[in-house]
Amino acid sequence: MESTEAGLRPPRHLVSPRARAYWAVRALAGWLVPIAVEVIWMTQDGAHTKWHVAGLVATVVLAVAHVTVMPLWRYRVHRWESTAEAVYTQSGWFNQERRIAPVSRIQTVDSERGPIEQLFRLSNVTVTTASAAGPIKIHGLDRDIAQHLVDELTEGTQAERGDAT
Repeated sequence: MESTEAGLRPPRHLVSPRARAYWAVRALAGWLVPIAVEVIWMTQDGAHTKWHVAGLVATVVLAVAHVTVMPLWRYRVHRWESTAEAVYTQSGWFNQERRIAPVSRIQTVDSERGPIEQLFRLSNVTVTTASAAGPIKIHGLDRDIAQHLVDELTEGTQAERGDAT
């Protein structure tokens, strides 16, 4: 862990570049259901074909914009950093949030990855503190970097003498 001055500031590290593709795949999967429903509805209701086509075109345009723009935007925003004193995160895309968790307040450090994240060799790290704001989550980390971060934070919290409350 590097030592830096504490304060609410942008963290230094971006998440893995593979997170962009992962976010795009997840977004695309979410759009497939409404597109499929519209196609099925269009084939079953031949009376309003031009309205169905217009709705389908609008949905596809929104889907393409979302799948293209959102991953790039999130990648620019999502950042993290770990120092000897604290864990810093910045996340979101419309609603952006910066959080700091002092190492002395960390209660647990967890990592997890779902099946699609495993395909992209990504992991998420969750740092739980006694804060009412809830845990700090770092999404889209390279699997090896996430494991190193978990090990580093675990060692750092064991070295602290406080009770993390």
